[in-house]
Amino acid sequence: MSNITKEAVMDLREKTGAGLIDCKRALTETNGDLEEAISILRKKGVASAAKKAGREAGEGIISQAISEDHKKGILVEVNCETDFVAKNEDFIAFSKEIAVALLSDENVDLENKRIEQVGKIGENIKINRSRSISSSGIVESYVHTGGKVAVLLSLESTEGNLDSNESLSCLAKDLCMHIAATSPICVSRDDVSEESISKEKDIALAQAEGKPPQAVEKIVSGKLDKYSSTACLLEQPFVKDPDLTVVELIKKTSSDSGNELKVGQFIRFQVGEET
Repeated sequence: MSNITKEAVMDLREKTGAGLIDCKRALTETNGDLEEAISILRKKGVASAAKKAGREAGEGIISQAISEDHKKGILVEVNCETDFVAKNEDFIAFSKEIAVALLSDENVDLENKRIEQVGKIGENIKINRSRSISSSGIVESYVHTGGKVAVLLSLESTEGNLDSNESLSCLAKDLCMHIAATSPICVSRDDVSEESISKEKDIALAQAEGKPPQAVEKIVSGKLDKYSSTACLLEQPFVKDPDLTVVELIKKTSSDSGNELKVGQFIRFQVGEET
């Protein structure tokens, strides 16, 4: 039997919302394998799906930069040692400078700038990660809660190039805010991996064990639909108007604007998340 630490139990509890005893038993059963323990808890119906974001594990902020024509954008996570420094104006300005530099050239050498900032701030600083989106449509962003969460999204037209205007920019920004709040893992069902579907189906079958065969089919189908409505951006209720799904909102704006719109892709960063 593996030695299950208190920290591992608390980590599993934080990710699933299950009780301490259930978490410890699941970890013991899986010899400390966190992902397998999550699956066991979900099959028993005592845990919800693990959150994509994971547990925050560091201080810092996320900065963004977008080109003037809104055809390209970038998110950058810059980490420091304390929350005090993360709120420092010099550190915030440095993080923004890094985002702007990487938007122009993602291969630029920033080590000298980082070392200079370390000497100025007095804490170790790490340029942790960056990701960009380029699009024939428009790219918008949203930065939430003091730079702890940020989203980058491309809004495109099925007919080709799409130029930015107030209505489309507003929609794209609203979708970014929605993603920041709801943490979808993909745009649509087409983007869900076969591995994820198979895993969710196994969990649903385990939860339906002992039911009549005809009931099992309905239960599994319902569980998979619920998973998709949570995981897929287009199927989620829009946070600013829950009577509309995101895809219905996009269709409405498409009709009003005369463009057939679609979400190209999105990126969601959270400071300290496990990647």
